[in-house]
Amino acid sequence: QVQLAESGGGSVDNGGSLTLSCAASDSTASRFCMAWFRAAPNKGRERVSSITPDGRTQYADYAKGRFTISRDTAKNTLNLQMNDLKPDDTAMYYCAVGVEPKCVGLWYGTVRTWGQGTQVTVSL
Repeated sequence: QVQLAESGGGSVDNGGSLTLSCAASDSTASRFCMAWFRAAPNKGRERVSSITPDGRTQYADYAKGRFTISRDTAKNTLNLQMNDLKPDDTAMYYCAVGVEPKCVGLWYGTVRTWGQGTQVTVSL
């Protein structure tokens, strides 16, 4: 089973930026949807953004215009560039691999593989 390792989390001030990275252990993920989820303390995981193998992207409304998702198939990596971060973005962010190429309908119950998560904290 492919393993995912997130990095890039940290603490920033309101309006700051962070880039999250996810490294997959092998090329298995290249055939499937990949996504970033997040979970605020004591909250369930919600999909932040996703990207298909052919580059089609999806963003939650709160992420549009601020976040950019990308993937590098050759390097087996997934990234999330986050700009203009706000306190409401504070959460644990998780990398995920779906069960099919399309990202439509992807939710926590259809995730193939989860990373361990990386913490993002945005202060006022």
